[in-house]
Amino acid sequence: MSQLPADLKTCLEHQRTAYLADPEPDYATRRADLDQLARLLKENRAALIEAINRDYGNRSHFETLFVEFFVALDEIKDTRRHLRKWMKPQRRHADLLTYPGARNRLIPQPLGVVGVIVPWNFPLLLSIGPLIAIFAAGNRAMVKMSENSQHLARLLAELSPNYFPADKLTFFVDDGGGTLGPAFSQLPFDHLLFTGSSRTGQAVMANAAQNLTPVTLELGGKSPAVVAPDFPLKTAAERILWVKLLNAGQICTTVDYLFLPAGKVDEFIAQAQRLVAARYPDLDSPDYTAIIDEPAYQRLTAALADAEAKGARLINLAPAQTPAAGARKFVPHLVLDVSDEMELMQREIFGPILPIKTYRQPQEVVDYVNAHPRPLAFYPFTHDRKLQDWYLRRIMSGGVSVNDALLHVGQHDLPFGGVGASGMGHYHGREGFMTFSKLRPVFYQGPVSAVQMLFQPPYGKRAFALIELLLKLKG
Repeated sequence: MSQLPADLKTCLEHQRTAYLADPEPDYATRRADLDQLARLLKENRAALIEAINRDYGNRSHFETLFVEFFVALDEIKDTRRHLRKWMKPQRRHADLLTYPGARNRLIPQPLGVVGVIVPWNFPLLLSIGPLIAIFAAGNRAMVKMSENSQHLARLLAELSPNYFPADKLTFFVDDGGGTLGPAFSQLPFDHLLFTGSSRTGQAVMANAAQNLTPVTLELGGKSPAVVAPDFPLKTAAERILWVKLLNAGQICTTVDYLFLPAGKVDEFIAQAQRLVAARYPDLDSPDYTAIIDEPAYQRLTAALADAEAKGARLINLAPAQTPAAGARKFVPHLVLDVSDEMELMQREIFGPILPIKTYRQPQEVVDYVNAHPRPLAFYPFTHDRKLQDWYLRRIMSGGVSVNDALLHVGQHDLPFGGVGASGMGHYHGREGFMTFSKLRPVFYQGPVSAVQMLFQPPYGKRAFALIELLLKLKG
C-alpha cells in the first residue's frame, strides 16, 4: 500500500474514535443530522448553485435546482418520515421445536466510518444523497469530491464545519489532478461508496480489497431504450430527448442508444429537430448546460468524427446554430447506421449524442443488449403489458423506467444500483439505510437449552433416535 496523506489518516482516526465513543446514535441525533443537511442546502442555495455553475462553465440553474436540490431535499424529508421505523429491530422466526423459549432479532447498527467518492456530473446530489442514508444509519463520513468540482468542493469543505464537527463529516478537495483518489480508496473504511466510471471502479475495488473494505459501486454503462411500434413516436421523442439533453447528456442513467422500429427513423428525426428548436432555440443560453471540460468536449468531437469515418450518418439537431467558441456547448446529434466498431458504441457517451439502431423483431433487441455488458438502466416504451414483461424478463439491468427514462432514479422507495459491469450494491431510501447498517443477527436463548440437554456426547441411542425424529419432522 502506498503512503497515505496524513490528513486522510488523521481524519479517519478521529472519526473512528468518535464512533467507538458513541457507536449507536439515538433517533434524535440522527434526525438532527438530517436536519443539518437540509439546513446546509437551504441556507447556502445561491452559493452552491454558483459553485457548480463555475465548475461547469455553465450549468443550467433550473437543472441544478430540480435534479440536485429538489431530489436531495425530498429524500431527506422521506427519510425523516420513515427513520424511526427503519431503526426498530426486526423479529425473526426461531424454531421452537428445536429451541423452545428462544427468540431471534435483527438489529440494524451503524457500520462506523463510510467513505464516499463523488463524481462531477451531479456533485451535490451524489454527495448529499449518500450522506442522507449514511447519517440515517448512524455513521460518520469522509467525502472526496471530484477534481472537476473544485469550486463546489472548496465551498462544501468551508461550509461543512458550520453544520457538522469534523469527526462526523469532512469533505476533501482533490486539487492534485486526481491523485487523492487512489489514496482515499486505500483507507480502511467500514464501507466505501464509489460513483463513476467502470474503469475507475475497478481500481477503487482493487484498492478497497487490500483492507477487505466492503464496497458499493455505482458505475455507468450503455443504457438502451427501445420504442415499440404501438407507442406514439411523438411522445417517445419528447421523453427521450428531455432526458438525453438534461445536463447535456452527462448522466450515467441517460439513454445511451435507442432502438426504433424499422421505417420510423425519419419520423423520429423530424420530431427530434422540432423539439431541439423549441426547447433550445439558443444553445448559448443558460438553459443548455456546457460539457464539463475541454478534454471531454474534444472526446465527443472525436467520437462523432470516428463514427462518420466508419460509415455513420450524423444528424445535427441544431443545424442553424454555432455555439460560441470556447463555451463547450456541444451541438446535439443523432447518429444513424452505427456499428460496434465505432467508439460511440464501445463506451458510455456522456454527452448529447444519441446513436439509433433499428429492429424488426423484439428478439433482435434482446439479443443485442444481452451480447454486451449489463446496463445500468433499461427503458422500454410500449403500452403492451405482455411486451413490457417480456422485455423485463429477458434483459437484466440495474433499474428500469417503463414508458419514460431516468425517473426510476428519483423514486425514494426504490433502490438505486447497477448489476454486473454497471455496479454492485444499492442505496436510496430503506435500502440505503440497510446498505450502511450492519443487520446484526442476535439469538436469545430461552430458560432451557434443549440442544445442551439432549445432544451431549458421547452420543448414544437416544441422541440418534432424537435426531432421526427431527429429520423426519423436517421432511
